Amino acid sequence: MATVIKVTGMTCNHCVMAVTRAIEKVPGVTKVAVSLERAEASVEGSAPREALVAAIKAEEYEAV
Repeated sequence: MATVIKVTGMTCNHCVMAVTRAIEKVPGVTKVAVSLERAEASVEGSAPREALVAAIKAEEYEAV
């Protein structure tokens, strides 16, 4: 089952790529899809939600 995280502050495809790369670095992530239009990231794997949120915030975006 995928973990869906709301991400705010993304304004362009560069933002999407930055969030995607940050999430991909989290241990346990097997698949990630970030949507600018829906302002969310869908993540598959065993990574804890807290680690995913921390990775997004480290890129200076807000995550819930």
